[in-house]
Amino acid sequence: MADRSGDSLVKEVKRIDKNAVVVLSGEVDLHQSPALHSTLLEIAKERPPKFILDLNDVGYIDSSGVGTFVDVFRRVNSYKGQMMLVGLNDRVRSVFEITKLDRFFTICDTEEQALNG
Repeated sequence: MADRSGDSLVKEVKRIDKNAVVVLSGEVDLHQSPALHSTLLEIAKERPPKFILDLNDVGYIDSSGVGTFVDVFRRVNSYKGQMMLVGLNDRVRSVFEITKLDRFFTICDTEEQALNG
């Protein structure tokens, strides 16, 4: 797998069965989004059936971060995978609600809920 030293947001990538759980930590903003985007696309190339982003430790997301997630979502959908967001705090969740993207993304409270859902 690609070296993630340039992507300080990705704390851990877990493989559970064939699924991928990407644990993020920090702020998903204009400075972090390009590196995060390329890392997430690398993982999407593996075509995990469930592509789960754990956002428990993400305190903030801006429009560039949302754009990154939307692009990865489209790519995961193209191979019939399912992208899920887990552990959104109120601030991050409100960004998805305001943009109406909570209708497209599957949002779960826990990783277990996402894996078993």
